[in-house]
Amino acid sequence: MADPTNEPRPANQRGSARLAAVQALYQMDVGEQTLEETLAQFESYRLGREVEGEQYLPADADYFRHIVRGVVTNQIKLDPVINNALQGGWPMTRIDATLRALLRAGVFELTMRKDIPFKVVIREYVDVANAFYEDEVPGMVNGVLDAVARKYSEGYAGGEQPQT
Repeated sequence: MADPTNEPRPANQRGSARLAAVQALYQMDVGEQTLEETLAQFESYRLGREVEGEQYLPADADYFRHIVRGVVTNQIKLDPVINNALQGGWPMTRIDATLRALLRAGVFELTMRKDIPFKVVIREYVDVANAFYEDEVPGMVNGVLDAVARKYSEGYAGGEQPQT
């Protein structure tokens, strides 16, 4: 049944939070803004608003902050995990800032948020990759995140997370 209020569902708001988190992490990486400046800018001017003709969807602001803060706080742990999952010859230093932000956010959720099924995290970040890339990058994102999910869950078999 369709939602009569036409409000985005919480799951959609989390997806929007993931997209905004990748954008914020990218902005911090290339624009050298602080964490607090970036969070304030996104919350005040982007989440759920129109910017330069692009409509930003309503996002779960708490989840957005959680991802961005989590990546920044845990980056020293996340980067080696990503490097190990990337194909030989492609260390993180060789990938662009958008892809770095995307992989850091995805790996943060896979390794630090055991309450979210791996298949949901992987699907959401592949969708984010599709928003930025048209070539083989979304498939590579899927492969990297799948490899990380396999490493961090012995019972993982292509999407199902073991029940604890």
